[in-house]
Amino acid sequence: MRFKGLDLNLLVALDALMTERNLTAAARKINLSQPAMSAAVARLRTYFRDELFAMKGRELVPTSRAEELAAPVREAMMHIELSIIARTAFDPAQSKRCFRIGLSDFTTIVLFRSVVERAAREAPAVSFELVPPTQHDELLRRGEVDFVILPEFFLSNAHPRAALFEERLVCVGCCTNNELLRRLTFDRYMSMGHVAVNLGGTRKRPVDESFLLDFGLNRRIEVLVQSFSMIPPLLLGTNRIGTMPLRLAKHYQNTMPLRIAELPQLFPAFTEAVQWPVLHDSDPESLWMREILLQEATRMATAQEPSMIRSLEPADAANVFARSGSPSS
Repeated sequence: MRFKGLDLNLLVALDALMTERNLTAAARKINLSQPAMSAAVARLRTYFRDELFAMKGRELVPTSRAEELAAPVREAMMHIELSIIARTAFDPAQSKRCFRIGLSDFTTIVLFRSVVERAAREAPAVSFELVPPTQHDELLRRGEVDFVILPEFFLSNAHPRAALFEERLVCVGCCTNNELLRRLTFDRYMSMGHVAVNLGGTRKRPVDESFLLDFGLNRRIEVLVQSFSMIPPLLLGTNRIGTMPLRLAKHYQNTMPLRIAELPQLFPAFTEAVQWPVLHDSDPESLWMREILLQEATRMATAQEPSMIRSLEPADAANVFARSGSPSS
């Protein structure tokens, strides 16, 4: 079918090429032979009067014109899928949807385990692909993730969102770190050796780093890791400290000899929120999963109100060291 001289089937091919960045994979995705896909590329180049793609090894590298076309073409495909193609009534028990969700290790551990468990009861054929929230604005715009879960101030205003739960940061160290027995001043916090998180390709700094850099402050970072979950093991047997969300610190305190201390009051609390593509706003499956996320977040927040910080006493520490096999000195 042609619309103002453009074969609309070519838009399906262009969308697959931009998503896969590989001719063979794109052809497979839309059930075309490789010669047919090559012919589609040639016709796209003729219509748009642009090369659109250059080859770099086996990867297709889009031109600036192709990049300009990618978002509107993806949005058109999503709109057709969600608003025009007829759907059967949504039944969670029969759904085989795979939800692709961008989130951190923190949210995975403290919230998403219960989401997966509940989904398994209500919709046993539903599956999940959990990915780092890398370039989440672009993924949402292209509809390549169903949800992103991040601190609210990291989310854009281009898509709908909902608050999940409140969280705050705490200081964590080994239970042998006596510096955490007394109130932690800001000067001592800044002068101690830190295990800190580098979120890599997300282009978003962790909450604590973002706060400090906004004031032009730099900690003495001795170890840089890729996720919050890597912090606790690197604190054991040292005088280093880390900064983590309280719920995650409490999770690791159950199996590691950790001491949790209040941060200086300058560090603000934050709201963890979920965001989804605007074109998914009325999608029944997205609505169902959204409701589960909100209900499980409310249940977690009610059951685990993060108001009390418990430091391990020496006896507790010895027991945890014994379980973990780590030395107590």
